[in-house]
Amino acid sequence: MLTGAGISKESGLDTFRDEGGIWSRVSLEDVATPDAFRRQPDFVHRFYNDRRRQLLTGDVRPNAAHDALVRLEREWPGEVLVVTQNIDDLHDRAGQQNLIHMHGEILKALCLHCRAVHDWRADMDTATACPSCGEAGGMRPQVVWFGEMPLELERIFAALDTCSHFLAVGTSGAVQPAAGFVQQARFGAGAHCVELNLEPSDASSAFHDHHHGPATEVVPAYVDKLLAA
Repeated sequence: MLTGAGISKESGLDTFRDEGGIWSRVSLEDVATPDAFRRQPDFVHRFYNDRRRQLLTGDVRPNAAHDALVRLEREWPGEVLVVTQNIDDLHDRAGQQNLIHMHGEILKALCLHCRAVHDWRADMDTATACPSCGEAGGMRPQVVWFGEMPLELERIFAALDTCSHFLAVGTSGAVQPAAGFVQQARFGAGAHCVELNLEPSDASSAFHDHHHGPATEVVPAYVDKLLAA
């Protein structure tokens, strides 16, 4: 199963590519590439500090779609793997156990000097020192930027090659390599592929079934259908 920003939207977090989304207000080239961090680290830090603070407010919490996927993991007779493009922790908070954050996590920090990864909830700036090596100037959010390799791809593709069902929840189908997962699952594993999205995605034609509407409505309803069957 692949999830994107659409599953977190109803929890109060902005999507990226929708009208009024994050990329309509700030250029991804300015905040989501290694070059942007080299050119203007203070600006990049402010962007992610703001997003981290938003995530940690009491108003942002898992919604019914997150809860439904946890129920699916607990009650489905086989393995359920959730691969999320989201850098938030809402799947984790909901209780998802078999989970891959392929684009990293905003509540973790990576040191470019020693490569240590730390849980991180505070603001960061260019003066922040690494708790492991003590060096300043190398701390950055542990998120995968454009031009960087997503995490755990070997494990993800192994799952795609053997799955019986592939669900895509709240994702635009516009960002590679995740946009190609449905093709891998459908034609590589012969999986039944279902799109659960607010509207048809860029990859919509590759799915067998489509359920369009708010994630808090379509995801619990489809999980009920799967478990009843």
